[in-house]
Amino acid sequence: MKQKILVVDDERVIADTLVIILNRNGFEATAAYSGESAVELAKLTKPEMIISDVIMNDMNGIDAAIQIRGLLPTCKILLFSGQAATADLLEKARTQGHEFEILAKPVHPQDLLTRLRS
Repeated sequence: MKQKILVVDDERVIADTLVIILNRNGFEATAAYSGESAVELAKLTKPEMIISDVIMNDMNGIDAAIQIRGLLPTCKILLFSGQAATADLLEKARTQGHEFEILAKPVHPQDLLTRLRS
């Protein structure tokens, strides 16, 4: 059975490209283009993993991840970001008891696949 992954990024090209790469490498990936839509889609599809950008226009990826983890406690969360503001958001989440793995953006597809398979 393929691992279900929800990819979240408000840059559609990035989300769609990651979905294509993941689907071609044995995963069942779908895309969401905002934090709010990620929470709704996670309720419906119940993914085993979320791969999400942090800085997005509506709800940031950390807030979405916290909500999704509340709904799906066993869901793995992998965040990625290329923005300096991420550090402050991650620190705030840590003080509230939330720990997340983070990758620097841009992420090389092979590095992502290696991380997912480890």
